[in-house]
Amino acid sequence: MAFVTEPPRQTPVVHQTDVLVVGSGPGGLAAALAAARCGVDVTLVERFGCFGGNITVVGVEGFAWYRHEKTVEAGGIGWEFEQRAKAMGAAVPESQSLSYELDSEGFKVVADALVEEAGIHPMLHRQFVAPLMDGDTVTGVIVESKNGREAIRAKRVIDATGDADIAHRAGAPTVKTPVEDMQGASVMFHLAGVNKQAFMESVKADPQTYADWSTGEWQVETSGKEDDMYSPFLKKPFQQAIEDGLIPANLNTIAGTWGAVHDSGEMTYMNLVHLAGCDGTDADSMTRYEIEGRRQAMLAVEALRRYMLGGEGVRLRNFGMSIGIRDTRKIDALYNVSETDVREQGRFDDSIGIYPEFIDGYGVLILPTTGRYMQIPYRCMLPRGVNNLLVAGRAIGGDRIAHAATRNMACCAVVGQGAGVAAALSISQNRRLQDIDIVPVQTELERQNVRLH
Repeated sequence: MAFVTEPPRQTPVVHQTDVLVVGSGPGGLAAALAAARCGVDVTLVERFGCFGGNITVVGVEGFAWYRHEKTVEAGGIGWEFEQRAKAMGAAVPESQSLSYELDSEGFKVVADALVEEAGIHPMLHRQFVAPLMDGDTVTGVIVESKNGREAIRAKRVIDATGDADIAHRAGAPTVKTPVEDMQGASVMFHLAGVNKQAFMESVKADPQTYADWSTGEWQVETSGKEDDMYSPFLKKPFQQAIEDGLIPANLNTIAGTWGAVHDSGEMTYMNLVHLAGCDGTDADSMTRYEIEGRRQAMLAVEALRRYMLGGEGVRLRNFGMSIGIRDTRKIDALYNVSETDVREQGRFDDSIGIYPEFIDGYGVLILPTTGRYMQIPYRCMLPRGVNNLLVAGRAIGGDRIAHAATRNMACCAVVGQGAGVAAALSISQNRRLQDIDIVPVQTELERQNVRLH
């Protein structure tokens, strides 16, 4: 590989803050809001032009699609996302659960309002480049934007990049899933032109269940109780398209769920494209699979037009702004959440919230229909070997099956809220993040309507 030598330069410090959150997905947005509600100055950096991450940028609208009658809710800011979206007309009833589906476009406005009301300093359109370090202590970040290269200093930093980018570049040990074992990436899309009455009649005539997920390419492990439950699953139109030669036989992973069908003919949150081998930490890989994902999505649209009742007039409405990544790096944390924790209701003295017994990934699907739940330990956000940094979102420490639970957006919000409160109170306690008194953190989280136990 050839190299160039760049001339030395001075980078202007354009902003200083108490708590700096990098990445505004469900984890980062929750972290920023929670910290601001503790009374500290908070800055939220985001590489795209909106807050919300997977919800708004990727188009994953099913925030809490695991919810059923006996599900124990985490409360806190994740619940607030849903309630606020409903109040602002940016949510509709979800098709397979008791939750509401968040409108990916409308939630951009919801997030704007939450950020402005909390007094958070927003910095959109800025890409994280490198951490600022003083020995092993993170003191801020370098970003790039239309403004050029800029530095932001902070007393505490929260890495909500999803890929542990700050932790990794700061020298903290991380674990990256081998590409061949990563959960598939997805290009989400939304449709228009669906005949809602005809489509819903076809669904009622041939209802699909979670047992139907175990067909062909996929074999899904459940606890058994999920098998007869209704799922908005689409497979048959694509099987027919393969038989007729419209879709190549090797693309037998085109299948999955739809979110909601509107009276207007819109059909949202089409989770049908699953791309094995996409590395979300490699820009060339993401480029290749963004293009391939859109190609497969258009094949799916044509199959729905030809073979789905009510789909005769269907057309593409929009793609998400970016490919959706489920799995890349995780930190090696002071405590790494285990498969036993997520399957057997893990309990922790340093709990910063709870999460229902919901596992979705690596061929496992378990829904929280019996009231079981786990606690999330504060230590899973603390990277080893680095000071002043917490990691929120799907990059927290944990093994493979643990990640299939904690990667989900509602859990990311639980973790993010815990990170935001801990970062803020570590400043007022004048203690390192590793050394804070967890009791005041838990007290503040309960004040912010989080269920801890």
